[in-house]
Amino acid sequence: MNKIIPLTFLAASLAACTQPGDASAPAAPATTGAPAQRPATAEAAKAPDAPAAPANAGPAKVGQPAPDFTLPDLDGNLVKLADHKGKTVVLEWFNPGCPFVQLAHSKGGLKGVPAQQMAKGVVWLAVNSGAPGKQGAAKEENVKAKAEFGMSYPILVDEKGDVGRAYGAQRTPHMYIIDPQGTLVYAGAIDSTKGGEPEPGEQVTNYVDAALAELAAGKPISTKETEAFGCTVKY
Repeated sequence: MNKIIPLTFLAASLAACTQPGDASAPAAPATTGAPAQRPATAEAAKAPDAPAAPANAGPAKVGQPAPDFTLPDLDGNLVKLADHKGKTVVLEWFNPGCPFVQLAHSKGGLKGVPAQQMAKGVVWLAVNSGAPGKQGAAKEENVKAKAEFGMSYPILVDEKGDVGRAYGAQRTPHMYIIDPQGTLVYAGAIDSTKGGEPEPGEQVTNYVDAALAELAAGKPISTKETEAFGCTVKY
């Protein structure tokens, strides 16, 4: 977790988020010879022409009812948010082709956390709002990633992007927590690493894990909104 990612990986990561004609994808930085310390800083992760919006952008607002939805999973089974009323729900915006998603699941803030929280009764749902033909939208890519990352929870297909826009999802990953009453109580990043690996000695706060712990304990959530980092959602 303390390994600093080299510039070549940074450039490759940002390039992997880019598709021809995708003006919303972040541009790779110019090579300077200096090592990059994260795959995405606040500057590098933001698209030049589409800066990251606040976590509460769009209709969904923290402290307000979470937008309801019904979406199919990869097998075509319909999943309804309303069916999980009375339980804590986590929504994870997902793109298997995004290097920030890959890092989060392989060694970052999403490695092991969903399984731990699901064992406590939390409902965890991934949502892919990529349009057909865009990076990470193909069913086979998602099926493969689900197996590779050991995701025991559904990946929901939002190919029209209606649900993503309803929540104001801007990045992959972008995280949302809904309490048992159906209220949106957290929106933003997984943790404090800004999408990358921590520097040596850096103390990392997993915002999602912390918020879920506070919610389970009946305590006020101390950090309700943060800025999400990662690839742009490929609407």
